[in-house]
Amino acid sequence: MFTERVNSLENEGAYAVLARAQALEAQGRKIIHLELGQPDFPTPANAREAGIQAIRDGYTTYVASAGIRRLREVIAEQASQQRAIPINPAQVVVSPGTKPGLFFPPLALVAPGDEVIYPDPGFPTYAAVIKVTGGLPKPVTLREEHNFSFDLDAFDAAISDRTKLIILNSPSNPTGGIIPQADLEHIAARAIQHNAWVLSDEIYSRLMFDGRSAPSIASIPGMQARTVIVDGFSKAFAMHGWRLGYMIAPEALAERLGLLMTHSVGCTAAFTQMAGIEALTGPQDVVTHMAAEYQARRDRLVEMINAIPGVHTQTPAGAFYVFPNVKSFGLSSAEIARRLLDEAGVALLSGSDFGAGGEGYLRSSYATSLEVIEEGVQKMKAWFEKL
Repeated sequence: MFTERVNSLENEGAYAVLARAQALEAQGRKIIHLELGQPDFPTPANAREAGIQAIRDGYTTYVASAGIRRLREVIAEQASQQRAIPINPAQVVVSPGTKPGLFFPPLALVAPGDEVIYPDPGFPTYAAVIKVTGGLPKPVTLREEHNFSFDLDAFDAAISDRTKLIILNSPSNPTGGIIPQADLEHIAARAIQHNAWVLSDEIYSRLMFDGRSAPSIASIPGMQARTVIVDGFSKAFAMHGWRLGYMIAPEALAERLGLLMTHSVGCTAAFTQMAGIEALTGPQDVVTHMAAEYQARRDRLVEMINAIPGVHTQTPAGAFYVFPNVKSFGLSSAEIARRLLDEAGVALLSGSDFGAGGEGYLRSSYATSLEVIEEGVQKMKAWFEKL
């Protein structure tokens, strides 16, 4: 009845677990939510007020599909500084959230039968969009022993002249790991050798800890001309409900992406774009405070998880997830996650929700309060000890 491009689509694990958790809550159960990658902070007040004022000022009409010129200028300026490469506003396409940035570049670049390399475990939308475009998925495992960067031997075995696109995500969802500069240079050399494009999902690039930064592959000589950067406001600015993201691409591709915007969503809401301008140009102390709070939560979560016998986790460099290893219990990740929810009242995600490479792991978010984190991990510890 339906085409293969939609028959192959599956629900995102986080939404499925959330639905199950809410059903249990409707029965009167108390559930600790560690499954959602949704900041618990409010949108900074200056950005909220800018959005409200924009509505009062009449920013409720259609605008250019690629985005309001002033926002594109600000994004280009700040992205140029962050990544040390020249970016002009014509390369920027504003979108309602970052997911158009994950769908539209593959739609513009990947023909049926083209191969696409992507991280495993990785954000489930990567595999979904490859299937929708008719591309051939080529997952490459992120290895715990490599701090959840690519297994470069496996990457070299996967790439060929049939590779049209390489998807990167650093810092990573679900692992919180980053791809180090040396690995990016290796990937870049292979991309140039095989004439492949790169889609670099950098939505967590401002959520880095311990004074570290996440290098962008677009900053490597020769790569800006074949890279699409995807970023947005949801994570660093706690603007997830505002639906505001952007793509940065070579101008010819950016023009095509703008046309995909025109013929799909039309444009991004004008008042949210005005809030985005204020978020980027206004005071950044709230953003700095949020990042510091995430780091404190990360440290506590890692400490508590590593105190559970049979469980261990690395300290992630960025984003707001930990990815603990639970292989010692001999149960599948899905079974452990299901039983933690049903028996302990703790909602988190199976690593296998992010691909076969995530088997043996769980994803726990620390985009929630320290009190919730501590209560959740205490319940986890008690449940694991019963095993």
